[in-house]
Amino acid sequence: MSIRLGYVPTIVVSSPQAAELFLKTHDIIFAGRPKVQVSEVVSYGTKGLAFAQYGSYWRTVRKWCTLQLLSASKVEFFAPVRRMELESLVKLLMNAAAAGEVVDISAKVAELIEDITYKMIIGRSKDDEFDLKPLIQEGLRLSGTFNIADYVPFLAPFDLQGLMPRFRAIRKGCDEFLEKIIDEHQKRNKGQPNQHGDFVDVMLSYLNQPMNPNEEKLYLIDRTNIKAIILDMLAAALETSAVAIDWALAELTRHPRVKSCLQRELEKVVGMNRKVEEADLPKLTYLDIVIKEALRLHPVAPFLIPHESMEDATINGYYIPKKSRILINTWTIGRDPNVWSDNVEEFIPERFANSNIDLRGHNFELLPFGSGRRGCPGLQLGLTTIRLVVAQLVHCFEWELPDGMPPNDLSMKEKFGLTVPRAEHLLAKPVYRLHEC
Repeated sequence: MSIRLGYVPTIVVSSPQAAELFLKTHDIIFAGRPKVQVSEVVSYGTKGLAFAQYGSYWRTVRKWCTLQLLSASKVEFFAPVRRMELESLVKLLMNAAAAGEVVDISAKVAELIEDITYKMIIGRSKDDEFDLKPLIQEGLRLSGTFNIADYVPFLAPFDLQGLMPRFRAIRKGCDEFLEKIIDEHQKRNKGQPNQHGDFVDVMLSYLNQPMNPNEEKLYLIDRTNIKAIILDMLAAALETSAVAIDWALAELTRHPRVKSCLQRELEKVVGMNRKVEEADLPKLTYLDIVIKEALRLHPVAPFLIPHESMEDATINGYYIPKKSRILINTWTIGRDPNVWSDNVEEFIPERFANSNIDLRGHNFELLPFGSGRRGCPGLQLGLTTIRLVVAQLVHCFEWELPDGMPPNDLSMKEKFGLTVPRAEHLLAKPVYRLHEC
């Protein structure tokens, strides 16, 4: 579908066949990112990873982030962090179960992901003096808000929607947090220049160093670049995994049959005398299709991050001018009746049982992490965390809805933004189901 939003030609891609053309066949043409006010202000002039323009700077930053935080070896390296934080959550829930208390599962999962993320990226737990997550959530919400200044540029100075003060407030709060973190790391590592305890340490090792010294265009990495990169990593990790886990647990709560099937698999593979370990995950095939089905129905970012054409192109006979905005509608693709049959709105993991469709962007029927050059580099880390947390919480506990609420009455309303979390928190009473361990 082609529409014009103000002065911006916009293409909405809503089928697997069209998505393949834009994200694979002509990927290089559509690997750009549009310049929008919120990313210009909050992301330090798009010096991070998510909104940076395609080119040598973006390729280098992506390489750093992949090698130092998101590679398979790094995912494995941080396994003890995930295990320790998840064990703490399970103990907390066991105490709640013993007391017969109702738990805010959404909040507990969000805190878990927050603790894991902070330890991986900044090397320590959340600071009680300053909480970055509300700022990131507000930034993601505003990123999904229609900003008329992005589409009618001459109206930008008037700020008709009053968004600029909110953008600047987010930028100011994030900047204070990041400055504090960088100062702490520099003070701690003084006299130890090769100390690489976490991702911030690695980024600081590049401070004031030229990027791409063998290429014609040089970039000097300064403090602003490092803050933008760290902010992008925090924003991506803090919100996406928690939202995906929340939706998966909500669907399992609404569908006792599916939950029972998953628990039977866990009993067979893991047993009832111990908790789930990451080494168990490759053996949990039903868990795999449960996660796929949850992400099909509830993609964390239903339009991904917008792409932009870097040159004029003709796709399937349609002319698409340079600087057109491309929106990949993963929400609609995941509900395409030509792909998923008539019961597209139903949560049926078995639809993937005899399917080779994966989550890595190779199959354009299912694109929760995008595909091509601008696909999510944190896919492996995100999937490992999502699978482990869902498996552990379903294996260790039965979940009873409060006040005898029937599963079908559980609200599945969405909250609008660049990401789409549940509008209402998932509340349930845990009942511990393992033998003492």
